Amino acid sequence: MPLSTASSPRRYPIRIALLAMLALALGVAGKAAAQPSKRVVKEAENTALGRTVLTTNSGKTLYSLSVEKRGKFTCTGACLSTWKPLTVPAGTKPTGPVRLGTVKRPEGKTQVVYKGLPLYSFMGDRRAGEANGEGLKDVGTWHAAKVGTVSPQPAPEPESPYPY
Repeated sequence: MPLSTASSPRRYPIRIALLAMLALALGVAGKAAAQPSKRVVKEAENTALGRTVLTTNSGKTLYSLSVEKRGKFTCTGACLSTWKPLTVPAGTKPTGPVRLGTVKRPEGKTQVVYKGLPLYSFMGDRRAGEANGEGLKDVGTWHAAKVGTVSPQPAPEPESPYPY
């Protein structure tokens, strides 16, 4: 049975809508693929802290402030002379051994976040591997960005008070 000419025009709006959705999906995927990425974080075992922490590419420990959550920034102004935000150029996707994100700082820079917490380096850490900022308290508590735990050394077996 031949198709009626009355039903054919109805198919074009659906085809046009499907083509528009496909073009939109390809455009979004193209923009995501075009977003530059930059490796900004490494991980290192810090035996003094007994855990694996995130570091900058040069090995400096990265920290987060306990009260900075959900886009709320406490470390601004003078705080930034002691705690340096880990930033990337706008539109850059930060990468590393863990999943990272970004948040826009009050002054407009794009800061790297891990588990939703903005990352900073501490000016009191002079060399790679130092963690002098761990546990410092001001408006919140600073903690090294924890990735996992370092396996502790097994404790020696206690001597038995009973001879064999």
